[in-house]
Amino acid sequence: MTRRGLRSRLIAPLSSAMIAALALVTQTQPAQALVPYVYVPPVEELAGAGLGIAQAASRLLRLGQVDDAARLAALTVQLLPDDPRGWVLLAEAQLRSNQGPGAALSLARAKQLDPRNAGIWFAEGSLALRNGHPTEAIKLIDQGLKLDSRNSGAYFDLGNARLLLGDPRGALGAFERASSLRKDFWEAINNQGLVLFEQGKTSEAIGRWRSVLKIKPDAAEPSLALAVGLFNASQTNRAEAIALAGKALAAEPNYVFDSHQKEQLWGPRMRAATQKLLLLSDLKAAVDRANANASPEGGNDE
Repeated sequence: MTRRGLRSRLIAPLSSAMIAALALVTQTQPAQALVPYVYVPPVEELAGAGLGIAQAASRLLRLGQVDDAARLAALTVQLLPDDPRGWVLLAEAQLRSNQGPGAALSLARAKQLDPRNAGIWFAEGSLALRNGHPTEAIKLIDQGLKLDSRNSGAYFDLGNARLLLGDPRGALGAFERASSLRKDFWEAINNQGLVLFEQGKTSEAIGRWRSVLKIKPDAAEPSLALAVGLFNASQTNRAEAIALAGKALAAEPNYVFDSHQKEQLWGPRMRAATQKLLLLSDLKAAVDRANANASPEGGNDE
């Protein structure tokens, strides 16, 4: 049926008999409001739908679609308000989409529902660390580690918190524990190098960064750190240092900024050595390109 044919049927004139019948109905029947029928699914179906939505939100998080994931996670907790897993998922989505206050509320609700869930304590510690409260972060992470002593991510956050508090020995121990629990945890191995370099153990730091690049060959941070270490150790490493630094700056131009290095927990010795390396004439073109492409407000770092 064409659209025109359908429309002609809808607006066809009423017959005189139909008009009379309608008049009779309006005279004898009281007017009633239309009450729509609403299907309310049983609790079991709601629970199934909530878990399905939670799975979809989790997949979106893995794909990096954090805003969509946050919306689905919010729907999950509406359907399953007493399931702590939904609140943890919502908190993670909120954290990744820079909704810190909302994430704190979600985690608090999750902890009320499941206080012995170590992941909730770890997530609260991570949030405290992000908000610049390393002492509070350590307390929260330590509580979580009493429940789950083999969480590599928790030890990584613990190392970062101790580094911020000026405890390099404690930080190094935490980073080493993290990488012992997860052999491919290159970020933890990279941070070991940063700590060792600040302690004047350049050869050991170089060894850590070389290990990282075997796991993650294209990672910008360990590439530049290794370049700095090699250049600082000996002028005979100059060619390799320049090649690594150029590659690193092309991948992450924000490393030309001292503020970005500091944000990544690079110590004063490391930053000073980096500035010396980046002043080399052989790196001028790479540094100029990095300055042109960098975004001081916050770039993408591994």
